[in-house]
Amino acid sequence: MQAYDDIFQQLVKAAYQGNLNETIEKIRQSGKADEEKLELLLHPENLPPVVHLEQDNYSCSQSSSPCQVACLFSAIKKDANGHVIISAEACVGCELCIESCKNGHLVDRKDFIPLFEELSSGKHPVYAMIAPAFIGQFSSDVTPGKLRTAFKKIGFDGMMEVALFADILTLKEAFEFDRAIKEDQDFMLTSCCCPMWVAMIRRTYSTLIPHMPASVSPMIAGGRVIKRLHPGAKTVFIGPCIAKKAEAKEVDIRDAVDFVLTFQEITQIFDAAKIYLPALEEDDREHSSRGGRIYARTGGISTAVCDTLTRLRPNRTIPLRSEQADGIVACKKMLKDTINGKIKANFLEGMGCTGGCVGGPKSLIHVDQATKYVDSYGNKALYDTPADNPSVLKLLDHLGYKTLESFLNDPESMFTRRF
Repeated sequence: MQAYDDIFQQLVKAAYQGNLNETIEKIRQSGKADEEKLELLLHPENLPPVVHLEQDNYSCSQSSSPCQVACLFSAIKKDANGHVIISAEACVGCELCIESCKNGHLVDRKDFIPLFEELSSGKHPVYAMIAPAFIGQFSSDVTPGKLRTAFKKIGFDGMMEVALFADILTLKEAFEFDRAIKEDQDFMLTSCCCPMWVAMIRRTYSTLIPHMPASVSPMIAGGRVIKRLHPGAKTVFIGPCIAKKAEAKEVDIRDAVDFVLTFQEITQIFDAAKIYLPALEEDDREHSSRGGRIYARTGGISTAVCDTLTRLRPNRTIPLRSEQADGIVACKKMLKDTINGKIKANFLEGMGCTGGCVGGPKSLIHVDQATKYVDSYGNKALYDTPADNPSVLKLLDHLGYKTLESFLNDPESMFTRRF
């Protein structure tokens, strides 16, 4: 019996060696447990972000398994036979259950096979959307330009940095803060980044929803913009996060992103395709400001929105006073404290992973090192805030927004989400 990840790597290698069908048939003939894992990899479309390997279910006989205890969203149940069932609707992909399962029965969903079929067919343009946490993940000498070249070599039509769309959401949240926060007791909970933070508010602390700005995440914004500019395109988000696999499937926003890969998965794909990133030629584009780039680490959203607000409204009488929750446990505490009136800040930022996205479960480097890379990359940006970034204004113009006011006053824009 093979491990789930071993079968995944076999399929990736076979895809780029031209013998995928033969490898699939060989795995099918190797036993029931391997065939079950194969089917999960071939047909991930309706799976939750975390899946249970049924044939490996040998040691989950206790009435309450560690994974059930670890899950903060009540997504894990057991059927009458004691088999673990994960709800596709309730699971947000926080990975706490995977960490708690010492036997390796829980694994993350992988979208590679349907994506490879899409890339191979040539029926639609396919665009990669790389998370702001990407810098430094693939070694210090892999630039954004080299990474863009790598994606084109494996069949993508282009690569966009999601930091550009974080710029757009920063503008939106800065103006919404300016509109909403008029008194010292007013406060706003950022809604535009971490799906675990958003899910916790919506499901457990729903009385706080009125304090959330109506914004999609930068990932969703990116997918929708690409599809507006390139009709028929398929979009692929690549990041350090399993929770984004859940977010992409949510009913009201599932029009935006077709596939989600992790940094670990894309590294295996590059290896299988024999792509050596440091040796590639540059295909560089400068799009994002410092504000969008530092979204990847805790405090980045607060800093970006605060700097943008200061740039646009330097004479505000009530300044932005931020507080951050670092990790899912800290998010829960801050939300409780907010309800109990213990929080004095007026802008609250929650990041489900310690350190922010750079501390995600599929990050390739240590969170401290990743944070340094993100800050350094942010400091190299040509513009400090999205308010100064001509790429943002040009993109909004392409989308039909001739002024910032028309963008901000559109209640039905692609950047708006109703919670």
